[in-house]
Amino acid sequence: MSKRLQIALVGAGLIGRAHLLRIEASPDCALAAICDPTEAAKAIAAERSVRWFPSQREMLAAMKPDGAIIATPNALHVPGAIDCLEAGVPVLVEKPLAESVAAAQKLVDAQARSGVAVLAGHHRRHNPIVKAARRIVGEGGIGRLVAVNALFLIKKPDDYFDVAWRREPGGGPVLINLIHDIDNLRFICGEIDSVQAITSNATRGFAVEDTAALIFRFSNGALGTATVSDVTPSPWSWELSSGENKAYPQREGHCYLIAGSEGSLALPKLDFWHYQDKAGWWEPLQHESRGVEPIEPLAEQLRHFCAVIRGSEEPLTGAADAARTLAVVEAVAEAARTGATVTPAPLRVPSGTGAA
Repeated sequence: MSKRLQIALVGAGLIGRAHLLRIEASPDCALAAICDPTEAAKAIAAERSVRWFPSQREMLAAMKPDGAIIATPNALHVPGAIDCLEAGVPVLVEKPLAESVAAAQKLVDAQARSGVAVLAGHHRRHNPIVKAARRIVGEGGIGRLVAVNALFLIKKPDDYFDVAWRREPGGGPVLINLIHDIDNLRFICGEIDSVQAITSNATRGFAVEDTAALIFRFSNGALGTATVSDVTPSPWSWELSSGENKAYPQREGHCYLIAGSEGSLALPKLDFWHYQDKAGWWEPLQHESRGVEPIEPLAEQLRHFCAVIRGSEEPLTGAADAARTLAVVEAVAEAARTGATVTPAPLRVPSGTGAA
């Protein structure tokens, strides 16, 4: 068996500790160091008898791990990742890749200069449900893609908003939650060329939106909609219907409906609907379940990151790919603010670098 890779954890907050648990359970890697200026992080490192550093720069001056996971606040993702790339250390960067497309472009450029691998932490792409849906749609299993409907309808508890920034613009479901669903839709259905959006704060009355309705146009000609709200008791979200995160009580419900010219697909159960022979609304629809065996996505993402470090697999989500998801999210915010149809900002991807 190959030697276990030494992975540094940069940022030991909530998501950082989730990565830490997967590292400790992994047969592929081990924890090399924790980089985080807090006393809590220093204590976590001491408990595990691993080296602690206030920052990745101090860590890189003292050692060179095989890889690093960047799980810091969003605005620190790009500088932390660039420090590692310049030292020749591959990175797994938590989503969103950056706080803005402009910042993400800096990381895309740095990856191109260094040639060192970047894996973006859109962990839902590692879920076998999402991979199966991408395969079915990509192989023409539902014919030509026609329309897509995505739902994120959930109720956040009142005390969630005791944190002031969650009541202000930028702290709502469009920028905080929708990025996951947009990335899933891009991965399954293809690139998004334009967006329209309208938001409302009528239920809670905070400055931030609590509900939004969106329209997408995909590059392949399909149309899509997304309905987003964090004020309603509902099973219609990836969080509650997929069972992916055990912190959420799983409930029966669909979150993505994907319609094609020859059939349709409902996620997360991968229910497949089609006509057997003659097609038309008078005819009986046939139903099949395309369900798959579950895999814990964060653990699978870590296994994949180790394979990327070793050079046996290419990053499932590279820096430029994750930046395109961020560009769609920014376009949604602009469309909601202006009422216009908005095209996601273009990304400059250096040719021949593998950055796409």
